[in-house]
Amino acid sequence: MNDNSYIYVLVALLPLAACMLVFQVNPYHALLLRGVLGAIAALVYTILGAGDVGLTEALMGTLLAITLYAVTVRSSLVLRLGVMENGMEGDAVSDDKMAGHFQQVIDDIRAIFKKRHMRLEVLPYATTQALHRALMEKEVHAVCSPQEQLEPSSEAPPYNTEIRVRRVYEIMQTELSSPGTTLTYVNTPDVEEKH
Repeated sequence: MNDNSYIYVLVALLPLAACMLVFQVNPYHALLLRGVLGAIAALVYTILGAGDVGLTEALMGTLLAITLYAVTVRSSLVLRLGVMENGMEGDAVSDDKMAGHFQQVIDDIRAIFKKRHMRLEVLPYATTQALHRALMEKEVHAVCSPQEQLEPSSEAPPYNTEIRVRRVYEIMQTELSSPGTTLTYVNTPDVEEKH
């Protein structure tokens, strides 16, 4: 008599892995669970005599799908922040103090989006005009630039962060506790493609 009870255990793992996948918050853990789900399915198909379906599931449903999902997740979970490349030229406030404020703002923004499994990509621009053009042309999601005409005795934050994505603005507005920047939402017009 042949004991095939292990098949029942493997088949029971399919809905369990699927439920874990559906309720996963971290996209990287979801990728891992998707791979596990595909591997279990390929193993079940093979054990039940459908080796060709098992091989197809292993190659297409697991390896190819995971690779494509990984590329998609990696590229879509990035917040691009434009900054001035040469710092704060001509400001009355000392460069060390400005650098400290700037680094604190960047660290605070990075911490906010790390909780959401996003990366912060800081892109330097040579001029203020290039920085704002990048925001309007949707090359970046936000820009962090020095406040205009900052007085030495002013209590105003030294930086202004302009954000073009409403949801990012809402998140930062509720969670950013840095006194080094003010937040502004910018409604960018749709850039028309030239044919």
